[in-house]
Amino acid sequence: MKPDSRIRVMEIIARLNVGGPATQVMGLSERLNSEEFDHRLYTGHVGDDEGDHLGLKRSDVRVHRIAGLGRSIRPSDDVRALTGLVSAMRAFRPHVVHTRTAKAGALGRVAAKLAGVGSAGVHVFHGHLLDGYFSGAKRALYVRSERLLASMSDRLVTVGAKVRDDLLAAGIGRPEQYVVIPPGVRLGPVPDRLTARRELGLPADAPVVAYVGRLTQVKRPDRFVATANTILQRMPDCRFVICGGGELRDQVARGVEPLRHAFHLLGWRKDVETVYAAADVVLLTSDNEGTPLTLIEAAMAGTPAVATRVGSVAEVVQDRRTGLLAAPDVTELADRTVRLLTDPDLARALGEAAIAWSSAAFDVDRLVADTEALYRSLGGLRRDRRVTTGGNER
Repeated sequence: MKPDSRIRVMEIIARLNVGGPATQVMGLSERLNSEEFDHRLYTGHVGDDEGDHLGLKRSDVRVHRIAGLGRSIRPSDDVRALTGLVSAMRAFRPHVVHTRTAKAGALGRVAAKLAGVGSAGVHVFHGHLLDGYFSGAKRALYVRSERLLASMSDRLVTVGAKVRDDLLAAGIGRPEQYVVIPPGVRLGPVPDRLTARRELGLPADAPVVAYVGRLTQVKRPDRFVATANTILQRMPDCRFVICGGGELRDQVARGVEPLRHAFHLLGWRKDVETVYAAADVVLLTSDNEGTPLTLIEAAMAGTPAVATRVGSVAEVVQDRRTGLLAAPDVTELADRTVRLLTDPDLARALGEAAIAWSSAAFDVDRLVADTEALYRSLGGLRRDRRVTTGGNER
């Protein structure tokens, strides 16, 4: 395929902080067929209190920086970002504008209308902000905004069916707009348990529970600490690994201080497979999730998970088949975790089933194939739109 006939894709994400969205974006950027797609990535800068995915993974994927685009919502920055996106769109003239995360989704979709290049629009919900982020007037404003933005979108992608159903129940978009594309992950080589524990400074024979992810309110690291304290009352030799960072890092450090010997605060690590290999159980305590990559990665490493039954978590952890689900309740989470820690045969069976399930359902090549198919359909839609409106296709 000639370069000038490729489908031009402009992908926009507010920032590439360590987490699920950045992992998905980089996996796609590295693997999309460059002979068929001219894919360009536009993003802002990562905050000082966040892990930088590009720096941590040492990726050589080229990014186009947009001034003002980032995590914070500031009118002056948002106007700069909007102006920069409009200018970039008019220069690139994408067939498809692909946005991710709430801020980039809003600015990117508005910019596409202002740019007037006739691009097709797709927005990805990696989760949603309906639960666990805000309530009352702010939640109502979010819903109204997303309803309006959905009317400016050709396709709305969710990472799980439950996320799609929640958004539809809130009146955001129409059923025919939605496409479910689960995440795709490829984990690095998983070391053996003893090697992993030596690397992390963990006892060889102690029970180990891991938390992997951002230390932010919706993830409820405070609930993880409370659950850990409950487990320690029953299993005093248990050790807890916290791999991640975020705005609650200092709060978490203060919270574990009374039992500091039992907690290992690792910060961000690029070798998360080492953390999964060292752990007997991965514990997720969130109030809200899409399809968390932490649980997919843990499954690929063969480490069973205990997780809150929120968002599309049940589409990743099959309860009592590949892990255990619980209510967002400290006692219930502790009970499920202790059950796995004290029943190695059950934990082993769940871990083996998790490897088989995750490898089949969440392979990164499947993610790329699904996304390429979406781009082809949207590229054709954009070309049809240009013909209908009398535009000139470049």
